[in-house]
Amino acid sequence: MTAPAASNRTDGIPSDGDVAEHLARLIRIATITPPDSGPLSPQVAASFADLHAALRELYPRVFAAAASVRIAGRAGLLLHLPGESSEAPLVLMAHQDVVPTPEDWQAEGWQHPPFDGVIRDGWVFGRGALDDKGELVVILEAVESLLGQGWQPEHDLYLSFGADEESYGSAAVEAAAMLQADGVRPWMVLDEGGAVATGAFPGLAGEMAVVGTSEKGVLTLTLTAESGGGHASTPPRHTASGLLAEALVTLERHPHPAAVNDVSVEMFETVAPHLRGPLRFVLSRAGRARRLLARVLPLAGVEMNAMVRTTSAITRLQGSPGDNVLANRALAVVNLRVAVGSTCEEVVARVRRIVGKRIEVRVKESSEPSPVSPSGADPRWRAIVAAIGESYPEAVAVPYVMLAASDARHMTGLTDAVYRFAPLRMSASQRHSVHGNDERVEVESLGRGVRFYRALLTAPRP
Repeated sequence: MTAPAASNRTDGIPSDGDVAEHLARLIRIATITPPDSGPLSPQVAASFADLHAALRELYPRVFAAAASVRIAGRAGLLLHLPGESSEAPLVLMAHQDVVPTPEDWQAEGWQHPPFDGVIRDGWVFGRGALDDKGELVVILEAVESLLGQGWQPEHDLYLSFGADEESYGSAAVEAAAMLQADGVRPWMVLDEGGAVATGAFPGLAGEMAVVGTSEKGVLTLTLTAESGGGHASTPPRHTASGLLAEALVTLERHPHPAAVNDVSVEMFETVAPHLRGPLRFVLSRAGRARRLLARVLPLAGVEMNAMVRTTSAITRLQGSPGDNVLANRALAVVNLRVAVGSTCEEVVARVRRIVGKRIEVRVKESSEPSPVSPSGADPRWRAIVAAIGESYPEAVAVPYVMLAASDARHMTGLTDAVYRFAPLRMSASQRHSVHGNDERVEVESLGRGVRFYRALLTAPRP
């Protein structure tokens, strides 16, 4: 392995360029999410071993200060850095794994090979730049630089880095079990989720730091239709594929009801003073305008639509094995994100009513929406807002319900304060690049991310 580039800073804080180089190096280690279960293949195990070795080399003070470094699940890491007190510990989370990329990456629109970790024109390109090696790096850079200045945590610090967040998150499940077995009751847990978003809110010209105080539930269903197979030259009136297609079209034509939850009301009323025109007036009274907002917001784009309702997405289809063969069974996988205030049971019952009795609906995976963590005057929330002020002073910090799922959901049994926020700037095109093509992060934003975590780690607690 090559030695990390020397910092050109004299205050012990890494330069933005140093952080970018370290991130690029980790991107070049293709830690693709392993399958949901079973032992790691030799190739996958080797990639995570390489990443762990790189982390130890790049962040020697962190690993030297750790009283324990444990493997959680198949390749997750759980580090414990003792503080002056074991009371009110802080848990910081990120994940090492990344989603795969297509072999023909150029056809998909990538500017650079997904795993080359190219740094160009103030950007770091590659799979994991945003999700989630960027956050992993800024956490470790912050802790490493503080330790280099003689800092010791006032309270115990735990670093939990999952290895299969993009599938089920079994590493995070194991890490949570380890913490529970040790009697750890975190003061706060902070994982990925929200970001410093631009272009995310109609009428807001500046940046908005969205901090997840909850996250939607995850529900994966299989929808199956059956009919007689045979030769395609003599089809029945209703084929299995046709029945399934009709059900899926009906499902898309009947979206789940829209409703504005309490977290969204707080978000709207917090951002309202920073808007202009009639939207400012309406959102400042969001608590009294829930019905109006539930009708209007879905028209403002897919992100706003997902914010106010349970969503359903058809992700996989399976039918006939041949061009001229009728399918005996046709199957679809539908991925739903369950809104806060609803339950998986309610959603399944509604889907069954919509698709009808000829379609079999089975639950493949389910996870309820997460409890809502405190905001407002709560000291944990105020600590996050203060750290945002140190790193992105112009950003408006607001609570929101995370639309996707994170490893943080597995920590909600340990504490009532579980938040989801990565201190990295993300434009609309960057947000679309997560799990898509041309994933990238600004070098300057990485430096701000380090400042965020340094501020959070050194902030006094009440």
